[in-house]
Parts: sequence; structure tokens; C-alpha cells
Amino acid sequence: MSGDTRLSYLERLMLRLIVGASSFPDEVRNRHGEYVLAAQQPDGGWRGREGASDPYYTSFALRSLTMLGLLEGPVAERAADFLRSRTQGNETIVDLLSLIYSVKLIEAACGIDAFADLPTGWQARVPDLLERLRCADGGYGKTFESRAGSTYQTFLTLLCYQLLDYPVPSPEQVVEFLEGQRRPDGGFVEVRVGKRSGANPTAAGVGALVVLDRLTPEIGRAAAVFLSELQTAEGGFQANSRIPVADVLSTFTALVTLADAHAMDLIYRDAVEKYILSMERLGGGFAGFEFDVSEDVEYTFYGLGSLAMLNAASAR
Repeated sequence: MSGDTRLSYLERLMLRLIVGASSFPDEVRNRHGEYVLAAQQPDGGWRGREGASDPYYTSFALRSLTMLGLLEGPVAERAADFLRSRTQGNETIVDLLSLIYSVKLIEAACGIDAFADLPTGWQARVPDLLERLRCADGGYGKTFESRAGSTYQTFLTLLCYQLLDYPVPSPEQVVEFLEGQRRPDGGFVEVRVGKRSGANPTAAGVGALVVLDRLTPEIGRAAAVFLSELQTAEGGFQANSRIPVADVLSTFTALVTLADAHAMDLIYRDAVEKYILSMERLGGGFAGFEFDVSEDVEYTFYGLGSLAMLNAASAR
């Protein structure tokens, strides 16, 4: 169920999003494209709702622009300069993945290699850094001091290995860890002591198994059934069964996982679309949940991505 193994997980996902976004009305494409472009900072990066530019939010902005066919010219050049400036610091694993993926996006879209002038061996040192996060349970932790693996962190680490075209050390141990994160309801937990499965750990668990080419139809279907039960009356998906409202992040990750499991038939697609459109802002961008008072580039990617996933599923 892993699909075309010649492409990385993130590349296959981006292709799906590009295909789905190709049917966006021009008004939607222009409005949200202008919002993301206007949010680029003088240093070439993008920021969240506060603070300075960082690789994390920059990655979401670049993904949206790629989806909309707008990653080009001076925008891409300035973004590449920003990313190059961040290779000298000590980034978290989340920012490291965002950095690597963003560079790959710009290179694919424009031929600009932000890593071209880096010291020899920079990328070769990344696996050593990643393995310092490896825990005794076979998963990857959030910090070097972590004693237990995180489902989400393990997924991110596998994506880093795949983007850099490095083999994952001891992959069977990672599979064993992921299987231990599953619960009888078909979902996954973030840490092993967790008792309640969630939408995002489930998406990370399924995604990690896809990367490792170990997602079975049984695991995929069980995860899809679990996620389908998180769809609310308003159409979106809850982070877990105790969260009273849906959010755009959980909705996007649920849709990606349902597509990976070939199980979009389990949900009410029209209701999902209605929910996502309710999070859209007239001036561009998407909010994150019903009571959110603002928007940002991260939720804008999730909103556009959700609509694109729905379109891609309908075209199949």
C-alpha cells in the first residue's frame, strides 16, 4: 500500500495536493496565494502569529505556494536565502525536517539548491544527529534525553531519512515500536503510556508504516475506521474523542490517512468540505478551529490541503 516507491512520502503527498488544487477556482487560488505571498518576511522566511521567521512556518508557506503553482522567482530566491541562513544553527527535529523539505521543494520548483554552498558533509552528519534521538523501545524521542519514543517524532525522523536518501537503521525495531503504539480501537497513541488514541498520532503511525513499506490493509482499515468515528456533526475531525470541537489540522491529517488506507468512503466528504470552507477567511488564509480569531500560514496549508485532498479523492 506504499504506492510509487520511486518518490518519497512527502513527494507523493505533494503530487496529490497539486492535482487536487488544480481544480480550485481562480478566485480561491488568487486570494489565498496573495495571502501567503504577502506574509513573507523581509528575511525571506515566514513566521507564525508571533515571533520571527522560522523553518517550520516557512515550510508550510512553501508547501501552499507549491500547491498553488506560485513558488517561483524572487519569492523562491529570498526563501532559499533564509533557509541557507538557518543551516548554521541547532535546529529541532521539526525545524530540521522543515528545513530539508523546504530546500527540496525550492529545488524541484525552481532549480535553486540552497544547500549548494554548505560545507562538505553537512547532510552526512544528519543521520548521527537523528540516531541520538533513538530510544530503547525502537522509536525516536523528542529530545536527546527522552526515554520513550514518540509516534510523531518517529514519523518525522523517518521522513528526514527518506528525503536525504539514507536507509533507516534497524527498521524492524521501528516497526515493532509502531505496532506497540497501536490500540484496540485501531488508532495510535503518541507515547506508549498513553491510553487514548488520537487523530494526529494515528496519522503519524500510519504514515511511518507507509514510509517503511509496512502498512498492511488490516492496519490501514482499522485506523481509517477509528478516524471516521472522530468526524463531528460539523464535518471536521476532532483531535481525539474528548476534544469537543473539530480542528483543521486533525481534519487534514485524517484525510491524508484515509487516502493512504483507500478508505475515503467511510466519511461524509460534503460535510468535510463545508467545515473547511467555514474556516476560510475572506481576506485570505484559514483559521484553525471554530473559535479561532485569526489565521496563519500553517492552518492555511491545512485548509487548502484538505480541499485538495477532497478534490483528488473525487477525481479517482
